[in-house]
Amino acid sequence: MPSLDSVVQIAARVFGMPVAAVNLVGDDHVFFAASTGFEGQRVDMRRDVSFCAHAIAKNEVLVVPDATRDARFYDNPLVTGFSGVRFYAGVPLYSPAGLPLGALCVLDSVPHFDFSDDDRARLSDLAQMACDRLELRRLEHSTERARQPFGADARTSPTAVVWFDEGLRIMAWNRAAAAIFGYTAADGPGRMVPSFLAERHRDAVAQLVAQAAAAGTADGLVVPDGLRGVRQDGSEFPLGLALFCWTDQGKLTFHAHLHDLSDSHGHSAELRRLATTDLLTALANRASLYRRMEEAMAGPAGACLLIIDIDGFKEVNDALGPAVGDAVLREAARRLVECAPSLATVARTGGDEFAVLIPGCTSRAESTAVARNMVESLADPVSVNGQEILITAGCGLATSPHDAHEALELFSNADLALFKAKSHGRGQVFAYVADLRMEAAARRLYSIELHRAVSEGEFVLFYQPQIRLSDGALRGAEALIRWQHPQRGLLSPAAFLPALESGPLAAVVGFWVLDEACAQAARWRRGGASDFRMGVNLFSAQFRVNDMVAEVAAALQRHGVPPQALELEITENIVLDDDDLVLGVLHQLRDMGVGIAFDDFGTGYASLSLLKKYPLSRLKIDRSFVQNTPESARDTAVVRAVQDMARSFNLETVAEGIETAAQRDYLQRIGCEEGQGYLFSRPVSAYEFSEAFHLHTPQVMAQRA
Repeated sequence: MPSLDSVVQIAARVFGMPVAAVNLVGDDHVFFAASTGFEGQRVDMRRDVSFCAHAIAKNEVLVVPDATRDARFYDNPLVTGFSGVRFYAGVPLYSPAGLPLGALCVLDSVPHFDFSDDDRARLSDLAQMACDRLELRRLEHSTERARQPFGADARTSPTAVVWFDEGLRIMAWNRAAAAIFGYTAADGPGRMVPSFLAERHRDAVAQLVAQAAAAGTADGLVVPDGLRGVRQDGSEFPLGLALFCWTDQGKLTFHAHLHDLSDSHGHSAELRRLATTDLLTALANRASLYRRMEEAMAGPAGACLLIIDIDGFKEVNDALGPAVGDAVLREAARRLVECAPSLATVARTGGDEFAVLIPGCTSRAESTAVARNMVESLADPVSVNGQEILITAGCGLATSPHDAHEALELFSNADLALFKAKSHGRGQVFAYVADLRMEAAARRLYSIELHRAVSEGEFVLFYQPQIRLSDGALRGAEALIRWQHPQRGLLSPAAFLPALESGPLAAVVGFWVLDEACAQAARWRRGGASDFRMGVNLFSAQFRVNDMVAEVAAALQRHGVPPQALELEITENIVLDDDDLVLGVLHQLRDMGVGIAFDDFGTGYASLSLLKKYPLSRLKIDRSFVQNTPESARDTAVVRAVQDMARSFNLETVAEGIETAAQRDYLQRIGCEEGQGYLFSRPVSAYEFSEAFHLHTPQVMAQRA
């Protein structure tokens, strides 16, 4: 029987946690069915303090990022005592009948705020593996019980049970078994088993029993499908049969569990199909894939797993509607099946994610060739209702036993390879290497550090001046975030913004930047720059949490800053992420008098259409065009075109990245009003900015006097 120990060991390794366990919950206590990391620890196993009892009560994945800050657990003995639990994630375990058994959990003595939805899904998959193994353990125990003498419990059991010898003569059966065939309990002993089977199936069952008798065990033997039983009135019915045998005092005895499948046969088959099939694409689903992975990896031949993710599917689904999106997924599934080797399993494992399991394939070159063929197939246009849709896909792959020995580990490693492939751009294929696991651990650590940076106030703002090109006067500044890391010093946005923008802290940090920048703008306006304007970059997440308009209005009111003194900078990615939501918010902000600047203009593909649609006040000409102006004829033409478009839409412009006097002079000649760049100043601290532009509040000037 597969061990539960491997499940908890994989859980600890996959999530980078020191402790993992399968807990079974009793009336008053919880019990370890398997655990790792508890060695030498005194653990309070009372049910009323157990985190797992809460997980079962919630009937879903329970994640506690920091138990010391959770009202349910901050005073829990597991938190305050020797164990010192800070982080917990657990998934309930259920029997096939839906009865709660316990939970699979991972724990740590430090908090984790980065346990993602993907992590929850992986923990749930591991929990399913644990449930399967618990069921195997139950069946094993059930078989042991079946070897006990035919006593009162067996006679009254609701499970139909029959005992017979190797000559197929019934020794005893219980009332449930007799009722299946329309007899009484006294009618069975002495009769032959084949007389209760359809004639066409009698030889097959007799041969099965003979094989078991020769081997001395029924283990590994397969009961024929589609067995039919015969009732006393001669009618046939679908019969389920599970066979066991053992030797007792030198005599071979057979024991069978019987099931009348008449009422449930079709329903059960449909339930099995629904439980193992993705309804949209008719491919195997995630649970079915995992079971086939375990089967493939149990043998000596190994296997390869490909995980394929469609690039930009959300945009297709949002722009063209879910019906078109579903059609694209079905066509993608068809192409993957067409390209897959004959013994492969093709599965849909998520919204736009597919997996291909190839048993017996351990060659990286061979699996890479299959992956490239599949990615190329998906790149061909998809026709839906006469409309051609172009999609691309990325693929990550891992092989067993080279990269993994357990199903979830293989899936996790292929997923890491997919992450790497997508980081290289669209349509890429990447094979797992050990370094990817270390990179993932580093990302997790970085995410933890970002949470610390927020709670400990390690972020600071620097400011880059925006200068009027006609006379060199200060017009405003762009607020730029920096991270004052306690070990690595001052970090630029390139070092942490990608992780911050894709994580759960983006909105929190974004609103902090807004508030801090407004506070500084108020100080400088009081210090002499009465028409000073502050530019603040927005994160996409800020539009999806809280009330963006209310947050901006509150920050302005809190610091006494007029709306025209604030300019919010957006990128094309922000408006494309959630077009309708963002558009409505920006219109309200513009109506308040807040400026809206389009950052990095000219670098995207939808910029021209957005000029007509969005309530902009300014375009920022990207530094990639400015840096080669006026020497490069092409870049100069782009800059001039942007300036002409801005004039046509009655928008102001500010050029980024000005480093030379020649660039400044050219931009001024073509009508660009403002600029920022190293020619004027690098981004500097608030103090350095104040010194450079003689901006001091009355309190500071009084102190100097």
